[in-house]
Amino acid sequence: MLYIDEVARAAPDRLAIHMCATGQEITFADLDRASNRAAQAMRRCGIGRGEHVLIVSDNRPEMLELCFAADRAGIYYTTASTHLKAEEISFIARDCGARLIAVSDRLPVIAGSLAKDAGEGVHLIAIGELGAPWEPYADWCGGCPETPIDDPAQGLDMLYSSGTTGRPKGIKWTLPDQPPGQRTMLIDLLCGLFGYDYDTRYLNPAPLYHAAPLRHVMTTLKRGGQAFVMDRFDAEEALRLIALHRITHSQWVPTMFVRMLKLDEAKRASHDVSSLRMALHAAAPCPVHIKRAMMDWWGLILHEYYAGTENNGFCAITPQEWEDHVGSVGRAKLGTLHICDEAGEELGVEKTGEVYFSGGNAFVYHNDAEKTAAARNRHGWTTLGDIGHLDADGFLYLTDRKSFVIISGGVNIYPQEIESHLITHEAVLDAAVIGVANEDLGEEVRGVVELVEGRAPSETLEAELIAYCKKTLSSVKAPKRIDFRDRLPRDPNGKLVKRRLVESYKAQAEEA
Repeated sequence: MLYIDEVARAAPDRLAIHMCATGQEITFADLDRASNRAAQAMRRCGIGRGEHVLIVSDNRPEMLELCFAADRAGIYYTTASTHLKAEEISFIARDCGARLIAVSDRLPVIAGSLAKDAGEGVHLIAIGELGAPWEPYADWCGGCPETPIDDPAQGLDMLYSSGTTGRPKGIKWTLPDQPPGQRTMLIDLLCGLFGYDYDTRYLNPAPLYHAAPLRHVMTTLKRGGQAFVMDRFDAEEALRLIALHRITHSQWVPTMFVRMLKLDEAKRASHDVSSLRMALHAAAPCPVHIKRAMMDWWGLILHEYYAGTENNGFCAITPQEWEDHVGSVGRAKLGTLHICDEAGEELGVEKTGEVYFSGGNAFVYHNDAEKTAAARNRHGWTTLGDIGHLDADGFLYLTDRKSFVIISGGVNIYPQEIESHLITHEAVLDAAVIGVANEDLGEEVRGVVELVEGRAPSETLEAELIAYCKKTLSSVKAPKRIDFRDRLPRDPNGKLVKRRLVESYKAQAEEA
């Protein structure tokens, strides 16, 4: 099966979505009818093929209904992070030219900003109740037919980068000229690598507005699998849900692994995770000791991949391959890998440089020809801005993001290595490493850590952490100082928003 309408006809009462926080359940027949009504309502609003809608919501069933509506109507659908600032989301609404904006009633501040900035002819829809000028979602599409629109077409997401390194940018693919329900590059890639099928029971612990959660949930549902959606990640609750619902597939980021591993051992052991066949992880490189600990616990089911929202290329590695290539994020499964120097020329095996792909999926940054051009070299190969190297077998090893590299005394220092070491200390729950201004060195290495419960910041602990780094890392890489924070700025998907840290230190320096 390749689309929800086929499942709805064959097994209308089959569970499609289970909302873990509320227990709400949506069958495939429910999802098919609701997305048809929403597609009809979009057409009634005059939103045609190739136009755009914006959805700003926490994890709600209506969010998936709207995505499937646009997906079957040839419309670009943008799901924006609820943790962006109101002005950033208003920028996205203007930039994508959204003809319809749907916002959760749990986001009144964002709703107010969007309503104020909305242009003429933009339809404002509330998921829940927000009051004028927002029309309740149920009223907007409630009277529309539950049958397919007369002109179905394959839509696509057009998602924006998370803004971790700068202003969000829209990542746009060309709409395929085909009806919904046909094979697509993404379905073939994800199902071929990760085995999504009718028997999949997929646990989603992350916000659906991110690319990976949204695409993997929708792919699961298109294949007739079942999605179990958490409203937010909680380490022990995730383990409880795996056992309760006999989850077969799940997707995580390394921060989630860290939090699960730091649970009391008795709590971990009390939950049966034997139903898991595949646990995916991505979004950030996983420290080796964390991955080893998870495989000791869950078995050889951890599959890692490296890709961006752009899908200009895709690497993946099985747990068995990883044991022979420890620390790698895999070989290319979409596109061809190249490691290039600053001039864009290809480097040899084991040489560190910027990671490029050729022959992958074509994309542009919406309304930004300059950023589109900057992501390409003279060969036409594209990059996400990551640094790494290839081994003799073609396996990729990531070093860090180009924009995060610290240049201290003329030496390039990669924060990821230092962060991975810091979190192995028993007192550290989370860690970030950035470069801060230094008159002599240009930049100095600064560690910023979040402590485990029961540990308190102190000069003694700072000295201990610096010494801990110097035992394993060169003195050049060891932080000059360690600062303590109650919480590091990670988005709900676990990705470190390092830009916020850098900006806060720059602001402090300017005020000094």
